[in-house]
Amino acid sequence: MAVRLRPTRRTLLLTGLAGLAALPLGACAAPLANSSAPSGELVGEVEMLDPALAAIVDPAARAEVLGTGYGWAEGPVWVPVGYLLFNDPPNNVMYRYGPGGEVEQFLQPSGLAGEVPEGIREAGANGMALGREAGSVILADSGTRAVSRLDLATKRKEVLVDRFEGQRFNSPNDLVVARSGAIYFTDPPYGLAEAEQSPLREVEHNGLYLRAANGTLHLLDRHRRPNGVTLSPDERTLYLALSDDQRPEVLAYALDASGVPVGAPRLFHDMREQQAAGRPGLPDGIKTDARGNVFATGPGGVHVLSPAGTLLGIITTGSAVANVAVGEDGRALYLTSHRMLARVPLLG
Repeated sequence: MAVRLRPTRRTLLLTGLAGLAALPLGACAAPLANSSAPSGELVGEVEMLDPALAAIVDPAARAEVLGTGYGWAEGPVWVPVGYLLFNDPPNNVMYRYGPGGEVEQFLQPSGLAGEVPEGIREAGANGMALGREAGSVILADSGTRAVSRLDLATKRKEVLVDRFEGQRFNSPNDLVVARSGAIYFTDPPYGLAEAEQSPLREVEHNGLYLRAANGTLHLLDRHRRPNGVTLSPDERTLYLALSDDQRPEVLAYALDASGVPVGAPRLFHDMREQQAAGRPGLPDGIKTDARGNVFATGPGGVHVLSPAGTLLGIITTGSAVANVAVGEDGRALYLTSHRMLARVPLLG
């Protein structure tokens, strides 16, 4: 079997949605046109840049399309009882997929209930993570502008935090839950139609936050375009993706034993080369597996990185990939890629 060790450079045209010039392309902002494919179709490829990739994913693997037709698929989370949840923030719907079955609607509205005020661009929930309470997920509830807990049995939501120093968040976008119950989350302006210029905006920065296990809220950092966030398996490193066309990077924060960052973050992965090649997307969602490998979406698809930050390869679908989830006991990577949900087998 011949393995291609360097990717071809393909230019795919990004079409922006009207009025979104202020938002980062490929970061829940500007999807590709004509990127849907029929369910069951195999799309994209695995671009192998380092032989170590072969221990994570078969270089001959391709992404299988599981569902299509979403406005912008986002926020996948694997629920250990055996199914995947993911969101369509523009259409305010949460979906469920069980391996071998069909994608079905799970919750509508997933985010903001009732009439959507003028100026809210994404009324639905976005990123999700398993809650510490059995049968719950924690939502980055973009439309409601809050971080909320969802009981999967009753489908009841509870707002955990929606304000910083008395001011409403912009639009919480992604999050990760530590074993202690602490929640790290990002609050960019993507859910607001006019971003920083929105008359609905109250907090004057785009932040990375920690809601500690005792409920106290801490602003950890400020960035122009914070987005995906995840933890290393030992929870001593916090990864942050910047959906910033001026700074397309993944940062790594060293954490102390209490989960608080120590010093300034370091550059973990720079995606400027893929951005300069015209590949679709920007840094967006990010996840780790049990071995500490990092799956970071960005220009071209999913950048597969070693725990040391070495780029091992890129998993492509032909369109911008918003986010990923590791599921099925590490045997599958689920991709929310523009209008499709797809799956790539992993060698977990």
